Amino acid sequence: MADYKSTLNMPDTPFPMRGDLAKREPGWIRQWQEKQIYRKIREVSQGRPRFVLHDGPPYANGDIHIGHAVNKILKDIIVRARTLAGFDAPYVPGWDCHGLPIEHQIEKKHGKHLEGNKVRSLCRDFAAEQIERQKKDFIRLGVLGEWDNPYLTMNFKTEADEIRALGTMLTKGHLYRGLKPVNWCLDCHSALAEAEVEYEDKSSDAIDVGFPVADVDKLREIFAVGIKHPAYAVIWTTTPWTLPANEAVCAHPEFVYDLVETEKGLLILTHDLVEAALARYGLHGKAIASTTGAKLEGLNLKHPFLDRQVPVILGMHVTLEAGTGLVHTAPAHGVDDYYVGSRYHLPIDNPVGDDGKFIASTPLFAGMSVWEANPRVIETLALQGTLLLHTKLTHSYPHCWRHKTPIIFRATTQWFIGMDRPTKGDGAGDGRTLREVARQAIADTTFYPAWGRPRIEAMIANRPDWTLSRQRNWGVPLPFFLDRETEELHPETGRLLEEAANRVAAGGIEAWFAAACEDFGVDPAKYRKLTDTVDVWFDSGTTHFSVLRGLEGQKWPADLY
Repeated sequence: MADYKSTLNMPDTPFPMRGDLAKREPGWIRQWQEKQIYRKIREVSQGRPRFVLHDGPPYANGDIHIGHAVNKILKDIIVRARTLAGFDAPYVPGWDCHGLPIEHQIEKKHGKHLEGNKVRSLCRDFAAEQIERQKKDFIRLGVLGEWDNPYLTMNFKTEADEIRALGTMLTKGHLYRGLKPVNWCLDCHSALAEAEVEYEDKSSDAIDVGFPVADVDKLREIFAVGIKHPAYAVIWTTTPWTLPANEAVCAHPEFVYDLVETEKGLLILTHDLVEAALARYGLHGKAIASTTGAKLEGLNLKHPFLDRQVPVILGMHVTLEAGTGLVHTAPAHGVDDYYVGSRYHLPIDNPVGDDGKFIASTPLFAGMSVWEANPRVIETLALQGTLLLHTKLTHSYPHCWRHKTPIIFRATTQWFIGMDRPTKGDGAGDGRTLREVARQAIADTTFYPAWGRPRIEAMIANRPDWTLSRQRNWGVPLPFFLDRETEELHPETGRLLEEAANRVAAGGIEAWFAAACEDFGVDPAKYRKLTDTVDVWFDSGTTHFSVLRGLEGQKWPADLY
């Protein structure tokens, strides 16, 4: 057989016959580093038009995963493409370093009762370790950037500039202190952001409760009918423990409500739910009169087990999906309750402490946890003759994303960023609200893909005020001094904020927590120093201020986020 091998004119190439990519790729990356390819690109790009992609920082906890890889590789493609298109396109990677997940890791390793600055020191070391691990893997992906000089939200200067950003928010009138119900984790002993809440199924006690009518003459006038029996406005709730904080019963102004005669007395129920409610209670009854919710406004009821009267009020949040069409209202324990209660100037009576236990002055339930109180509340209602039904309900309920435990709504004094407060002074807002400024910024921005715009527009249109403060160790402080009597900010807060920022720039957030009032020239007998921290989302959310306007060679606003 003829041998044609020697007759073929084959090209000669140094490429190996087999890829061996897994072995060869680390060598390429090592060569790029040894040859300082990124630095040479920067030198060649000097003087070109600047293009800046601002890195939304990953969180410094845990190994990178496919989401990190997609994020970093897409950014690298964009930066390289802009460089090839003739731009000077640096890439400064960053890391988000504060927050509960890191503090939680330290708590698991070292326990809960360490001194605050010891916790911060351990958190800082832990975050640094995580950054080095993640950085090594990001470089392994072949991503070029300022890996020797990234931005970290725990850098002292960044922490200090975040305090200055906080001062700007205060000066513009967006930051305020208020008593509102917030997501509260009983394990963290802290307020939670919406992003720190997840929903899981929970079995709850569902109860129907009759609030005895206190003003029978008014009830007779409203329904234009004779009243021969005791009458009750009936509510349904899955949180019996909130009843000690009840301040009202809410009706929908446009719903029709029936006065239903039963063997348990007269029940006020919305017309659309009468049949279902009576079936649940195992009662027979007939409607003897009807009225609109608007006419029920101001009717006084007796609390089902406490010695006080509560009014019927009106709210558009009342629905016909379940229950009775009348809603138990505790402004200290619900967002809708808080807002409708504010309109009626109801007290925000929060009897539950940071640890989830009723405070000592709470009648009947003092010292009990909210979960321990549930069966006792139900027992008390049964003894008072105001419990119509008790069942169990499995439903979706908010849980802490770290502890995986049910949270509660609880009114606490927190710091908020107001979405609808007009901007003060000569700032960029020009008297507009933060919501209006944000909407305009969205309108002025190009989105890829285009559906990103309506998504964020909907978020901004509907979001409530932002609960900014947290009761934690590992976070940038709210460096305020409050009058011990009036709770007002120190009159020299602007100067004190800048002094706090200077101290943090020199010694990190630990410098604020280690300092005493006297170190700032503040009288500790008259003022108290806050120990609250800001929500970790404020860290990355203010990098436009602390990084883009603070790092040499950066640009504000960035071309791409």
